[in-house]
Amino acid sequence: MNLGVIADDFTGASDIALMLSEGGMTAAQYVGVPDVPALASVDAGIISLKSRTIPAAEAVAQSLRACDWLTAQGCKQIVFKICSTFDSTDEGNIGPVAEALADRLGETCVIVCPAFPENGRTIYQGHLFVADRLLSESGMRHHPLTPMGDPDIRRVLARQTSWAVGHVSLDHVADGPAAINLACPADGKSMVIVDAIRNDDLATIGRAIAARKLLVGGSGIALGLPKNFGHAPAAANWTGHSGNAVVLSGSCSMATRAQVARYKAIAPSRELTVDDIMAKTLSVQEIAGWVLRQDASPLLYSSADPEVVGAAQQKHGREKSAAAIEEFFSDLAASLFNAGVSRMVVAGGETSGAVVSGLGANTLDIGPKIAPGVPALKVSGQPLALALKSGNFGGPNFFSEALSVLETSR
Repeated sequence: MNLGVIADDFTGASDIALMLSEGGMTAAQYVGVPDVPALASVDAGIISLKSRTIPAAEAVAQSLRACDWLTAQGCKQIVFKICSTFDSTDEGNIGPVAEALADRLGETCVIVCPAFPENGRTIYQGHLFVADRLLSESGMRHHPLTPMGDPDIRRVLARQTSWAVGHVSLDHVADGPAAINLACPADGKSMVIVDAIRNDDLATIGRAIAARKLLVGGSGIALGLPKNFGHAPAAANWTGHSGNAVVLSGSCSMATRAQVARYKAIAPSRELTVDDIMAKTLSVQEIAGWVLRQDASPLLYSSADPEVVGAAQQKHGREKSAAAIEEFFSDLAASLFNAGVSRMVVAGGETSGAVVSGLGANTLDIGPKIAPGVPALKVSGQPLALALKSGNFGGPNFFSEALSVLETSR
């Protein structure tokens, strides 16, 4: 294993695993830190953590354990995979984890680039854009756990770290890899935000960071990495799964809410509200039975408008609301799999983490691309195919498209 990735959520892990797989690397996605060595055939190991919104000290401890396992497998470079919208708060967890990993690896200059142009996430003058809007004007300003109100990620990161925060402008990226590396001071410790608005910029960044021990970024930062290790693009083989399927949506992003609305128009659906779950008027057994009685692949969703989410959080508490939804989805996924469901499409990073944990999966095999940043996945050794979607990814018909890809062999 040459390259190791520590992802702060499950959808982000599959996102970057797809990028590396398409670049020709044999990639394996692990659910948590494995207890056994990796297979010798694995070029890139991606460890999925659920550390984005937990206390910073816990995120650091989990990430260091992942780092130690990856370096023990022979990894020469570690990527700390974060969200392309820099999801975090002033307490972390990007800064604290990056600091700890850098200290562990002996890296004094950390390149940071969350850009993913294919999905509309770009960095210009240190500011993060979602399509043509500043991050602070996008739907991320209403995120229930990590509301992003500052588009200048230099400031955002500076509030999370004691290290100096630098910046490489787009003009300097255009000057090539040497210009990027000049931003790293000869002494001291620094994190350097690098602008990127197109894939060519990411390829340049990839060449610049070939010798770095630690990188921080979204999946886009992986675009140029396989070539650094001597790999070339390759297509994935895939054997589809037929049989019962379900869509589980916990994301409250604008994109997911539009996908929910589109899929509700063509398929059976049930809403899972925080109030009903907290009051225990819904049971996993009852909902699972309803799913299995449907002729078409049904949708179960807790996705709601920001005002509804805010009211539920005010009534029950932010952490309790999130935990209740995640626990329900986790238990439901396990029940449905045990009842024979063989395809699951899941929307939302926290929801995906809950579902995968409920399934007891250890390793996920990477399949073909469903949409930018979203691969088809299989639970190793089990008759189950998954799509784990970050909230803002995918077009309006994503749910239908994902179910089709999971079923179709190629």
